[in-house]
Amino acid sequence: MTKQDPSTLTRHRFRSALIVDDHPLFCDALSMTLTSATGIREVRTANCLARAIEQLGALPDLVLLDLNLPDVNGLEGVARLRQSTTAPIVVISSMADNRIVSASIHAGANGFVPKHSPREVFKTAFDALQKGERFIPSGYVLLQPESPQVVDSASRLATLTTQQSRILRLICEGKLNKQIAFDLSIAETTVKAHVTAIMRKLGVQSRTQAVLIAKESGF
Repeated sequence: MTKQDPSTLTRHRFRSALIVDDHPLFCDALSMTLTSATGIREVRTANCLARAIEQLGALPDLVLLDLNLPDVNGLEGVARLRQSTTAPIVVISSMADNRIVSASIHAGANGFVPKHSPREVFKTAFDALQKGERFIPSGYVLLQPESPQVVDSASRLATLTTQQSRILRLICEGKLNKQIAFDLSIAETTVKAHVTAIMRKLGVQSRTQAVLIAKESGF
């Protein structure tokens, strides 16, 4: 779904892009999508926010940002980039629900594309942004700004990897580590390691607290 954004009505012509993501294979795939689906010919990459900001002097026409980076997590990356560039920012994340999409937009992003979207969705997003429109993927609704506590929870949830998101969903269903390991065909020790990482990222001390944050944020 595209929607006109009063703050970004200027039309853009994208010739260059900066991908901010620490996964080389995804960067390569997204670079190919950019060059084949748009008129962009120059694509640069940065594996952390600090290196991305260093490259903003050349003013890329478009910035594509992952929410989970080595030196910054969640919506802080969006806010810091928005302070450093006037170029449209598109959040590319494996974590996608209405609250995270909405929080990203309210933090300063011009669009949001779930990380594993088909190429056609990326092309639709780029076309919308070049027209000066905001892009929200089909099936999502832009919510009004939430309370700081809910926005913080959404930001923390946005730092989870795809596998950690799956595990948290199963925890919310009340499943134990052994059951989760069976469902995902992984070792129980691997599940325990992921659960520890999930609690650390969410800033909680127990599975119950993690479930409460997930439910509070509409995870």
